[in-house]
Amino acid sequence: MAASPMEQFEVTPIIPIEVGGFDLSFTNASLWMCIVAGAVALFLSLGTSSVRTVPTRMQSLVEMAYTFIADMIRSAAGTEGLQFFPFVFTLFMFVLFSNLLGLLPPIGIHPFTVTSHIIVTFSLAIFVFFMVLAVGFWRHGVHFLTLFAPKVPWPMLILLIPIELVSFLSRPISLSVRLFANMLAGHTMLFVFGTFVIGLAGAGGVLSLLSIAPLIAITAVSALEFLIAFLQAYVFAILTCIYLNDALHLHDHH
Repeated sequence: MAASPMEQFEVTPIIPIEVGGFDLSFTNASLWMCIVAGAVALFLSLGTSSVRTVPTRMQSLVEMAYTFIADMIRSAAGTEGLQFFPFVFTLFMFVLFSNLLGLLPPIGIHPFTVTSHIIVTFSLAIFVFFMVLAVGFWRHGVHFLTLFAPKVPWPMLILLIPIELVSFLSRPISLSVRLFANMLAGHTMLFVFGTFVIGLAGAGGVLSLLSIAPLIAITAVSALEFLIAFLQAYVFAILTCIYLNDALHLHDHH
């Protein structure tokens, strides 16, 4: 077991690569991103390999995922938002599988949660941010800037425009930190409880009986983490849809 709760988040090179003074090493984070992409591809391939009238369990899971994301986009960004279905679906599945695979027990290989690193979540968030800007200016031109000017009496705009601008510019930060912080805190808590279980169980005597309490706690936290893994993927995807809705419809309702 790692000596520190933070050691599980350490990025270590597997294949050292340096080009022009830049470290381009293939790391454990890179490996697990590839594993996540492969797991998503395998999941979707198995679910769509043999489409049946009476679906198999895997086909049902894939169809549920497609329907869930489509309904989410339709409710948050309108029918017009469905043109971004491939992007939102890919984003949701990557975040979900990254969260879930990070909860695997360390059997043979130690799992690594890529979404517990701010650089990964911020990269996803900043891509969403620039995509919203691109869609907004492509659809509305300069008129997209009216997003920062709500339909209120003009004297109020002096106060509201800076607030709207700061709120818009802070979206990548809030979107990335929310996911990163939840994954980091959850895995740290699991490590701490796991340390208590091992320490008390190895103490022997009456103290070994006390290990039951943190064991129950770690079981409950593990169940909660699976729920949070899905919830954070959903929050990331639904906020993406809401931001795209702003770019598509500005202040109008869909």
